[in-house]
Amino acid sequence: MQFFWKYIDDLMGKGIPVSIILELLFYISASLIPLALPLAILLSSIMTMGNLSENNELTALKASGLSLYRIIKPLTAIILLIALSTFLFANYVIPVSNLKWHAIIYDIQNTKIATILTPGAYSKALDGYAIKIDEGEGNTFKGIIIHDHTSPVTVKTIRAKEGKIYKSENGNFLFFELKNGIVMEELSPAPPVFNAKGQLSSVRNDRPSRRSNFDQATYKIDLSGFDFDKSKDDMFKDKHEMLNVFQISYIKDSIKKSSESIIDNFLMSLKNDHPYFQSHNFLKNSKEVMDSSNTINPSIVIKKNDSIVVYSQLSVKEKIDAVTKAQSKLRNQNTQLDSQQTFLKSMENDSVRFMIEFHRKFALTFAIIVLFFIGAPLGAIVRKGGFGAPVVIAALLFMVYFVLLTIGENLAVGGTVSPFVGMWFPTLVLAPFAILLMRAAANDRSIFDLGRIKSKFRKKA
Repeated sequence: MQFFWKYIDDLMGKGIPVSIILELLFYISASLIPLALPLAILLSSIMTMGNLSENNELTALKASGLSLYRIIKPLTAIILLIALSTFLFANYVIPVSNLKWHAIIYDIQNTKIATILTPGAYSKALDGYAIKIDEGEGNTFKGIIIHDHTSPVTVKTIRAKEGKIYKSENGNFLFFELKNGIVMEELSPAPPVFNAKGQLSSVRNDRPSRRSNFDQATYKIDLSGFDFDKSKDDMFKDKHEMLNVFQISYIKDSIKKSSESIIDNFLMSLKNDHPYFQSHNFLKNSKEVMDSSNTINPSIVIKKNDSIVVYSQLSVKEKIDAVTKAQSKLRNQNTQLDSQQTFLKSMENDSVRFMIEFHRKFALTFAIIVLFFIGAPLGAIVRKGGFGAPVVIAALLFMVYFVLLTIGENLAVGGTVSPFVGMWFPTLVLAPFAILLMRAAANDRSIFDLGRIKSKFRKKA
């Protein structure tokens, strides 16, 4: 439902085949498992242990000498197996499903052929055209109006009482077979004419036009890029959601090396573009600009007409020209630095996205384990099974988990915390509560023993 609510505008009115919709839903279902599985584990653990406790079966097991840790040992083994399977699923299956459904939804969003004809209203889905039909059924329509704005100097309008629409075999063109219509072409007004003195000599306010009638005509519109055609999956395979942990680790190293190489090359280009380093080799043999330590004298020098001229020996006009050129060069370098900084920042953001997805797969696995150790003791404590109280408790706890996950991911994306802290944030927060609940359920006491807390404060006092 969340997916349909988000993409309903893209799916409606596109004439998408049912098979494509079912294929899309299949891949979407696979990608939603990481969101649904933690809730399922939490709810099932609360219901299972709640039923055992409500029917006094848990009490009987404890009375026979079994501790809570021994009782849930088989369940723990199953949860560990589910967690491992979840990691493998998230690492190998979900990237493929994300790749598939992103490619399909991209194609659907770029499919416009089904929306170019809407009875009773103008449609501008095709760039450069405004098309209106009064009524129609199948490929036969009545009252067709086509405004062609593809020419910058001519506005063409075609009206026809009726007509049929066909697509070419390759799907790149749309043909209108029109009957009983007119073609009106209107040129742009001519610009005013000025004489040599700048005075207005003539102006034309008329708009030259041409009108012609036809009994039958065929009008062709280019549809390249408007038909539904599946894109190649390679277009999306480099996105962070479509990679497993091994591919992400490889790409992260590649991004790091690429960033270092870009920085080195940029610094080298700045160095080679600087007049000091350009003339260094030329000047190092000149005694006029070298001091005793064999380094270039700090005085600014420039190369002019294959001779060396000291800045202080230039005329005023030459000094102004030199300073102006230097300022222009500095402005260009500042622009290059800003562009380079923006580019490196985008690469850093990409690296963060990749690491978020890297830690997401591991954090999901441990979140399932933590939520189990929250739900199992909680079910034993509340002593309620079925779909009543467990559903309410599980929904509230899952809301807390989801909010923590969202907060952590947003902080990681914004650069406030590292991707590791952001994606492990809900697990790190909920793990102490899991330990507290397990100890309370194993010792058959309430979660917060107020009497015990008060006694500790009395002893300290």
